[in-house]
Amino acid sequence: MADSHNLPAIEVNGLTCGYEELTVLKDVSFQVQPGEIFFIIGGSGCGKSTLLKNLIGINRPLGGEVRFFGQKIDHADIAGRRERLKTFGVLYQSAALWSSLTLRENVALPLEEYTSLTRREIEEIATLKLTQVGLTGFEDYYPSEISGGMKKRAGLARALALDPQIVFLDEPSAGLDPITSRKLDELVTQIRELFGTTLVVVSHELASIFSIADRVIMLDKAEQGIIAGGAPLELARGSKDRRVTEFLHRGDRVENQM
Repeated sequence: MADSHNLPAIEVNGLTCGYEELTVLKDVSFQVQPGEIFFIIGGSGCGKSTLLKNLIGINRPLGGEVRFFGQKIDHADIAGRRERLKTFGVLYQSAALWSSLTLRENVALPLEEYTSLTRREIEEIATLKLTQVGLTGFEDYYPSEISGGMKKRAGLARALALDPQIVFLDEPSAGLDPITSRKLDELVTQIRELFGTTLVVVSHELASIFSIADRVIMLDKAEQGIIAGGAPLELARGSKDRRVTEFLHRGDRVENQM
């Protein structure tokens, strides 16, 4: 049996995805290595969110396959899918916190669903996860009582509740001011450094792309697939594709990185 440590964290082979009669992406293939901060980028309507939904199992692929550390999840039985889903967490764009629950109760939800820990153990872990994202002292606050940036941190704490190998983040900086966004980027980097977590980020925010992404793939609506892949600065400086350079040179971000 192959050693999972030598396998890609995520391997996507010939993935085609869409909705009923509408195909959004065709024959998409890429790999994400363990411990990478990997960005899926591109303009509006290019299929970033659709790809994410297929990766995390919300939608089933129209074709192709997705593997996590060599294991397929898209065609597994219910028990197999449930077991594999425990290996990753998701931070949704809106944070998706339950408004009627405190932050600690929100973080506790996956622990209640997937573990047999006692109530005290669950509360202790939920408190620890909130501490790890800088929310010490806010355990008993409700989502309506905290800022947008704090909601994103709480959502990230919940995504980390089961100590996942992979965390997916959907437009984590959406709606945040530049300073709060930068602090969230720093937190993402800290999580990788502390826990070796693989992080897959859907984003169009250049500040985040250039500051924390190890590699990116860029999707294009017309091509219905990937038009570029690699380190963002290398793509910005060396790509011959006008679509890539126009996207990555918005606001002279590249020049500021020189």
